Amino acid sequence: MTRHAPGGGTGPGTGRVTRRGLLGGAAGAAGGAALAAGAGLAMARDDTTTPDEGDLRYSADGPHQAGILTPVQRHACYLAGDVTTDREGLRRLLDTLTARIRALTAGGPVGDDGLVRTAADNGILGDDLPTAGLTITVSVGASLFDRRFGLAPRRPARLVPMPAFADDALDPAWCGGDLLVQVCADEPDVVVHAVRDLLRATRGDLQVRWRRDGFTSPPRPSGTPRNLLGFKDGTANPDVSDDALMDRLVWTHGGGGEPDWVEGGSYHVVRLIRMFVEFWDRVSVREQNAIFGRDKSSGAPLTGTDEFDPPDYTGQSGGGAIRLDAHIRRASRSGTAPDQRILRRGFNYDAGLDAAGNLDMGLIFTCFNADLERQFTAIQRRLEGEALSDYVSPFGGGFYFALPGLGSGEGGWARAVLGT
Repeated sequence: MTRHAPGGGTGPGTGRVTRRGLLGGAAGAAGGAALAAGAGLAMARDDTTTPDEGDLRYSADGPHQAGILTPVQRHACYLAGDVTTDREGLRRLLDTLTARIRALTAGGPVGDDGLVRTAADNGILGDDLPTAGLTITVSVGASLFDRRFGLAPRRPARLVPMPAFADDALDPAWCGGDLLVQVCADEPDVVVHAVRDLLRATRGDLQVRWRRDGFTSPPRPSGTPRNLLGFKDGTANPDVSDDALMDRLVWTHGGGGEPDWVEGGSYHVVRLIRMFVEFWDRVSVREQNAIFGRDKSSGAPLTGTDEFDPPDYTGQSGGGAIRLDAHIRRASRSGTAPDQRILRRGFNYDAGLDAAGNLDMGLIFTCFNADLERQFTAIQRRLEGEALSDYVSPFGGGFYFALPGLGSGEGGWARAVLGT
């Protein structure tokens, strides 16, 4: 049974499915001032229902991939890898990903391997696979379209390697990759199970370049969830239930310089952002509020009283209540370029301690947009030199293109990417 999913429509790829019946209620993604490129965490999710988490399923088929408009799950793993084979091996890799993603997101019995055969499943979820809202989203990097596979003419027109912006400290070991796989679910063992399955199935053709695990938290006490600086993050995200808006802001279309095969995909930005939380925790709340332009407790802009009040920047030539280098003011469209909005879908991360014994934690900033230059890059350039840049440091990630959904045409991803 299929229900209307955020982003509109029914059917494969948009349906939210459960083996025990139709789930009631869908949550829009809450938005907010994003730590975009130093920035943005849209952690909104559906908390209006209490489904059986093991039964919550999202179909892998449809015009768009799941994991984009899907309500944000509790846990995530981002894997970037390099293809280590030839063109036919790349075809095999894409076909393998197609088959495994369909199987993993469907869940169900794993079958009996007997006592002497190598087990087909790693067994950590038992004999009947729960899905817990599992989504697996596959994106390609600009490097896939170099000379190795003869794919240069098929490169999405706006797909380029992620540049180093003014406040970045990029580490090449944490950047780029031919493929990016985003695995999300509401249970951590479901994520781990899927990661192990995918890496086992693709080991001969794909070498992992970098990995980062993330998590989200429930709203505390209400509204939009918080990032690890303590601020609500994602308040101003666009409405994913508005099909026309998503068509303009998220989905990429063939034509106008874009190859036809990109129809239904989206430009996918991932930024790994270290937060200097020990430094931040020594700053007064008043100063923290001024840096963001919002009240830390309520999430309201400093010119309002409610989290979702629009900020007021008028008549403030000297900064006023929201100073000129505040995060929300620098990130704001100021009403002049509404098509610059992005769909944020990020996760916090906690990587323990660094070599110096400092807390290593921050944000896996993730966003989807129809046009990198018009949307994400334009916002990021406005954020250069913002007050928040003293407390965060982007060190990795990349620009990718999220492939169209598996149900968007015959032949799946291999046919879409390779053209034959």
